[in-house]
Order: sequence, then structure tokens, then C-alpha cells
Amino acid sequence: MIFSRKVWLAASLPMVLAVAACGGGSAPTADPDAPPVSAGDGSGTTIPISGAGATFPAPIFQRWFDAYTREVNFDVQVSYQSVGSGAGLEQYIAGTVDFGASEAPITASADRTQAFIDAFGYAPIQVPITGGLLSFSYNLPGIGDLELSLSREVYCGIVTGDITQWSDPAIAAINPDLELPDLPITWVHRSDGSGTTFVFVNHIDTVCDGWAGGVGTSVDWPVGIGDQGNEGVAATIQQTEGAISYLSYAYAALRDIDSALVENNAGNYVEPSPETAGNALLDEEIPDDFALLVPDPTGENAYPIVGLTWILIYNSYEDEAKWNAMRDVFEWSLGPEGRAIAEELLYVPLPEPLVERIQEVFDTVNAG
Repeated sequence: MIFSRKVWLAASLPMVLAVAACGGGSAPTADPDAPPVSAGDGSGTTIPISGAGATFPAPIFQRWFDAYTREVNFDVQVSYQSVGSGAGLEQYIAGTVDFGASEAPITASADRTQAFIDAFGYAPIQVPITGGLLSFSYNLPGIGDLELSLSREVYCGIVTGDITQWSDPAIAAINPDLELPDLPITWVHRSDGSGTTFVFVNHIDTVCDGWAGGVGTSVDWPVGIGDQGNEGVAATIQQTEGAISYLSYAYAALRDIDSALVENNAGNYVEPSPETAGNALLDEEIPDDFALLVPDPTGENAYPIVGLTWILIYNSYEDEAKWNAMRDVFEWSLGPEGRAIAEELLYVPLPEPLVERIQEVFDTVNAG
């Protein structure tokens, strides 16, 4: 299946992943001590929905869920723990949340997939909810946003520890108009299990010959200091002159952290944006299981480091009102109101044909 450019209006990512579910047990029943639930009829009782996982979508989740409660159904209260993809997948497998969220498909880990099947008797269901990109974001005195350019040689050297000073000739050669400070480079990375890390090292493993850390939500970094979540990494960059790291571009832009132009596969220096992230997936073939990962997109104007956030749900919920409310929240988020918020926050919304496929997956869920 090949997507044409026509599908790509509004810089939408042409991807969906839905692991078919069949038979098996259901998600845990609601907490008996929780408040009474309603069908969302304005009676004043609440439908509590709990989720946990990736920090990458935390800003958009907060906006979506708050807006839904205020504007659509104030009986529905969605609580999302921004704990990282690894922790979110574990909570999903343990059945302690109503949904999980991850930037790494659960099917990328055979052990996690099997653990879920062992626990519930059926395959996990995962569908994308939004797309985004990772920026190389930095704190360099005298150098503003989109002024620094990073070639593949340079950013591979930084990540592997081969380039340690901002005054290195390799950086100066591609930034002849900048007065680079004579500062040590402080590489900052995630210390927790992270889908953001999975997306990033999937790219690094593809393009950097000196990378030996492999691919995963957690890897052995050869250099640098760690912090938890996109939030923690962003704070460390802001507090440390000479720091650079990979961030969800939405975090970088919302916190006014400077980001670099990055050399792509075609040899062009591309700025991070939802549009260039959308370009990264133009005409990509989607595999049968929909688990499309593009570690090094080839488009002329494609931003090179892009990824999705998947939500993970169960194939059966004993509480029908909860599932109906949760489905409505997700469909509203994928609809016109949610798309507008995604674009405002610099995420990449999914195109309508893919949203329709996600809705078909929702139709397979049993409730009540």
C-alpha cells in the first residue's frame, strides 16, 4: 500500500497500527472504591479513565483531555501518568490502567508482547493517536533557534562521544557564520525507559557507524548525563550551558528551547516542523502489520527523526460506560477539534482514511 501526496494534506502521517485481538480475558474491573460512574448524562457522577506511558504526548494529552471534559462531557475525567513508554507498557501489561501509551510499538518487543498474551490470552491492541518529531535541542550562548546546523558526522560524533567540544573543527566547518563558544559538549539523554529514546536510537543505529548501543527504550549510552522524561531532559538543557539532547519538538518549542537544522538522507539541512515530519513518510509502504518505522526517510525535504505515539487498549472492558467514554475521547481527539489542538502544539495529526481504520479497530472491542 503506497500513500500519495494527496493523502498528506495538513502534513499528516500515513500510519496506523492495529494488532488484531481475539478471545481471551478482559481488562481489570473498576476500583470498587472509585466514585460511581454514569453514562455521561450530566448527572454529576464521574467516569474515571486512567492511562500511563510516554512523556512525548503529555502536552497534547493534557490539552485534549482537559478540553474534552470542559467542552464535551464534564462527567468524563481522564488521568494520564507521564511516566515514560517503558513504564506505561508495563502498567498496560499488568492491567493497572485503562490504556497505555508508547512511542515504541509493543510488537517491537517480543517479550512484552508475549507477557501480555500470557496475562490476557489475546494479542494487545495498539493504534496510533498522533505523530511527531524529535529535535536536537541545545543551550548555546549567542546562538539562537535554527541557527546551528548539524551534519550526520557531527551529531553521530556527539552521541558517540567522539566530538566533545563546541569549538570542534567539524562543527565549525558547517557553521562558518557562527561564533561557536569554547565550551564542552554536555550530551543529555533519557535515564528512564523511553519511547522517545526508541525513536531516536532507531535513527542513530541506522546512520551512525560508531554507535554500539543498539535499539531499545533503554540503551547503554557511551557518554552524557541522564534525566527522566522529556520534562527532565528539557529542564537539564535549560540549566546547562553547552548542553544538547534529543527532545520531542513540541517540548522544545513550547519551552522556547533552541533547536538545530539537521542533515537528512538527501544531504539537505532541514528544520524541524510538522510539515517536514509529514514529508518524512511520503510514499512509504506500510507493512501488513501496520508497524511502520522509518529510521532514515529519504525525501528531499524530509525531517530525519520522526515517530508515532500509540495508545494500547484491551479487547474487552467489563465497564461499558467506561469504554464508551474512552472511545469517544479518542475519536474526539482524532477529529477536527483534536486536530486543531495537535497542529497548534506542533504535533502531526493522522489523516482521515487512517482515522477510519482506527475506528474499525475500536469496533472490535467488547464491553459490558
